[in-house]
Amino acid sequence: MSIDFILPDIGEGIVECELVEWLVNEGDIIEEDQPVADVMTDKALVQIPAMHAGKVDKLYYSKGDIAKVHAPLFAMTPEGGAGEAAPAASSEPVQEAAPAPVAANGASNVEDFILPDIGEGIVECELVEWLVAEGDVIEEDQAVADVMTDKALVQIPAMHAGKVVKLYYNKGDIAKVHSPLFAIEVAGGAAQPAAAPVAAPAQAPAAAQTPAPVQAAAAGNGEAKKTVNGKAIASPAVRRIARELNVNIHEIPGSGKKGRVYKDDVIAFKEGGAAPAPAGKSAAVTSPAAAVEGSVKVEPIRGIKAAMAKAMTESVSTIPHFTYCEEIDMTNLIKLRGELKEVYAKQDIKLTMMPFFMKAMSLALKQFPVINSQVNADCTEISYFSDHNIGMAVDSKVGLLVPNVKQVQTKSILDLAKDISRLTQDARDGRVAGDDLKGGTITISNIGAIGGTVATPIINKPEAAIVALGKVQNLPRFNDKGEVEARAIMQVSWSGDHRVIDGGSIARFNNLWKSFLEEPTNMLVHMS
Repeated sequence: MSIDFILPDIGEGIVECELVEWLVNEGDIIEEDQPVADVMTDKALVQIPAMHAGKVDKLYYSKGDIAKVHAPLFAMTPEGGAGEAAPAASSEPVQEAAPAPVAANGASNVEDFILPDIGEGIVECELVEWLVAEGDVIEEDQAVADVMTDKALVQIPAMHAGKVVKLYYNKGDIAKVHSPLFAIEVAGGAAQPAAAPVAAPAQAPAAAQTPAPVQAAAAGNGEAKKTVNGKAIASPAVRRIARELNVNIHEIPGSGKKGRVYKDDVIAFKEGGAAPAPAGKSAAVTSPAAAVEGSVKVEPIRGIKAAMAKAMTESVSTIPHFTYCEEIDMTNLIKLRGELKEVYAKQDIKLTMMPFFMKAMSLALKQFPVINSQVNADCTEISYFSDHNIGMAVDSKVGLLVPNVKQVQTKSILDLAKDISRLTQDARDGRVAGDDLKGGTITISNIGAIGGTVATPIINKPEAAIVALGKVQNLPRFNDKGEVEARAIMQVSWSGDHRVIDGGSIARFNNLWKSFLEEPTNMLVHMS
């Protein structure tokens, strides 16, 4: 019996895509995991794999057509005939694609909610908190869980209204994308086909199962040139990594089902070894809960913390840092901010010092564009940015996040205050939008809000500079008359990319920035 293959959720809220190329024809016999089509989203080219083996009956789109996510892509007859797991509706094959039975507890109106594709090649996440409990009656689109990826905290909404029957994970567990997250008794009786799209991921084979242990090295060597139907089986994210590492993905022996290539396979191949065996990982890393051995508590590093560790290591190992420190007299700016704070508080505008730091920095960047530049990987090109997208490091509950305010050069102090307030709250909640984390050109780290005076900040690669603000201290300083008086002094510590920024440039840039902060009227004169 012919059934429809539903174009699955491609991630990041994408609802449609262009059919770039069919990789199969009507009448073709295809294998499970075989690539069937290349589709183009507004993010990248994505390859759609077959969820089942069988015969292609009909292709619903022509090359160049716009295909809708969660709509039929093609019709096929599954290998073995009627497709036992899809008894009735044409959209039922998506349920068949689910890694777990759709029906739970033997009831026809109870189905599993499949954890959907969260985007950017993410295959697992940590269950941070359940927002519902077993027995709760929930509405469509109601938030059911907070999960943590290596990018940010993500909230998972319900696809249907109904009653929560069972929660499959405990707080702190690692949930697999494309696997059941919870069971729900769907309102209105029988299980709804509308749940199917969530259960039909574009990269389900890569995420729905744990990679099998890799065969012996000798066997791996024998498969070094293996290809699958002319195309290696791998997700777009893995293919991108292979391209970045200049590795031919067709030569990599995949450790997954049917030779599927994973990220670890690519990295191991690049390093000249066999594909890694997942079973060989430390129990402390693979266990959802922290392992305790005697008086030593071992916890896995994952989520935002893992991403930060990787980014900081790469920055230090690839960018020659140098640090420049200076002190800034904040007395006049603090007085001005104090006079304005209460006025704008009545308009629900929280006026902190950060808008002044950012605006003054933007004015200085206009005269020193090299501080707002980035170099490519092999340092053969430098890009100068007209937009000043200034990031601010926030110590959130999920780890260090660096959202950035876009186009600071076009905004007023009050506009910046509003943006900063929103981004700070989002970061502390761990719910920063992806666009707010991308595109930064320079970063401010306000370590002084916690304590400390001098730091050696690590550059937020690929940016060229970062500044750490120390705490403000009342210290004795000589005035123009030679008299000692108390002044509000703040230490600032710059780290620069010494490949493109020399000490003189950052010193002169800092002096200009400092002049705007020490004399706010000077900053106002330079504003356009």
